[in-house]
Amino acid sequence: MAQRLVTLSAAIALLALTLGPIGAVLIWAEGVSSLRPGDLAALRFTVWQAFLSALVSCLLAVPLARALARQRFRGRGLLLALLGAPFILPVIVAVMGLIAVFGQSGLINQAFAALGLPRFDIYGLHGVVLAHVFFNLPLATRMMVQAWLAIPDERFRLAASLGLSRRALFLTLEWPLILRILPGAFAVIFVICLTSFAVALTLGGGPRATTVELAIYQAMRFDFDPGRAAALALLQLVLGLVAGVVALALSPRQGFGVGRDRSVPRWDGAGRRVLDAVVIAAAVLFLLLPLGLVVARGVPGLSLLEGDTIRAAGHSVIVALASTLLCLVWALALSTRRGELLALMAIAISPLVLGAGLFLVLRPFVNPFSMALPVTALVNALMALPFALRVLRPEAESIRTDFLRLRQTLRLTGWAWTRLVLLPRLRRPLGFAGGLTAALAMGDLGVIALFADPDRATLPLQVYRLMGSYQMEAAAGAALLLLVLSFGLFWLFDRGGRVHAQSRTG
Repeated sequence: MAQRLVTLSAAIALLALTLGPIGAVLIWAEGVSSLRPGDLAALRFTVWQAFLSALVSCLLAVPLARALARQRFRGRGLLLALLGAPFILPVIVAVMGLIAVFGQSGLINQAFAALGLPRFDIYGLHGVVLAHVFFNLPLATRMMVQAWLAIPDERFRLAASLGLSRRALFLTLEWPLILRILPGAFAVIFVICLTSFAVALTLGGGPRATTVELAIYQAMRFDFDPGRAAALALLQLVLGLVAGVVALALSPRQGFGVGRDRSVPRWDGAGRRVLDAVVIAAAVLFLLLPLGLVVARGVPGLSLLEGDTIRAAGHSVIVALASTLLCLVWALALSTRRGELLALMAIAISPLVLGAGLFLVLRPFVNPFSMALPVTALVNALMALPFALRVLRPEAESIRTDFLRLRQTLRLTGWAWTRLVLLPRLRRPLGFAGGLTAALAMGDLGVIALFADPDRATLPLQVYRLMGSYQMEAAAGAALLLLVLSFGLFWLFDRGGRVHAQSRTG
């Protein structure tokens, strides 16, 4: 009874924080304005680029996750952590790295020019998809790796004793796993790409590559048409919910049962070491080369950091920790299929409309600028909730199913069950989810731009201000500091999960 009350309270809070701001904007705008022909073109482009981005990210994640799950090598744990770096990067910083590699004067085009090949144009649909794959391939890969490691090792030992071929092993164990995890990963990435703003703004290349989120920004900032912005936000919300319903309907419920948590060598990886090494090396080059260029350009600017930048970094760390605590508690309360569906609304709603709505709700009671950091922490927790649930929910449901008889036999109360059974077995996904939330909150540049005054700036906003004042070297140094702090928080939270993963693979 108490557990249902907690879940119901968390769901009501989620609905209030997602639908309430849209209602405030609608009241302020006195209704919904009609869409323009350009908005329909933006809708078509948004759906197409989101579909391509999610499809390519998920397809590439399968061989990469499979290689990482069945091969053991020195530095594997560090590599798993590094693969999460692109997703947790602030978008504008990551785009700078991609331009350094794929831009007009980037490394790829320099190599093409030396070979007499035509240049690669990063701007347009292919550039947007490339950037989204860069951000979301690590997320899809980590979801798949977590699921692969959840297969009891006794299943692989049984497959070896039965003499199953690699093809039979794939169809018996790995293909059901892919069908169980991939639809949900596709839905989350699809919805992420639906709300793309900074990527489309920097790499879209013109009106033909305008997303719905960019159209909302134009309606709010340049046209001052909140009714049209609200209409676009509602349309975006419907698209995200449809994607979530389809994914959850296609995702099977069953897991692979309970094992003894013993490490058994993966016999099927011995003959695929060269192929797996090529796959891992290609992924590392694609994902980490832009990060290396960001680091190289940021080191000289570290000496230019001043007190306001350090103060902004402290604000970001506090906001990130508060967001992580709130998000994990929220996710544990909603770790069901229905809860995950509700949480998809968080990333389906435009952050710009959400920020504007919260500003309107708070304005009659307090000065919204004085609430900049608490509101930012709340919104960041809300935006990260779907990612945390996508990581936690499958394993949480498996634990509830596998240990139901134990709970009934021992007559465990809700708190005893959570403390003794659920939380210990959720250690790995909890660490990963906490790392994602903390890093995403560190790099967020959305609501804080609407609320913050100079004394309450976060580090991403400070980077933006330094770039706006043409202090590019200082901006590069602040961006490097932001990268280090984001990855450091991710590593600290994810460390427990990585240690457990290493013990599972010997």
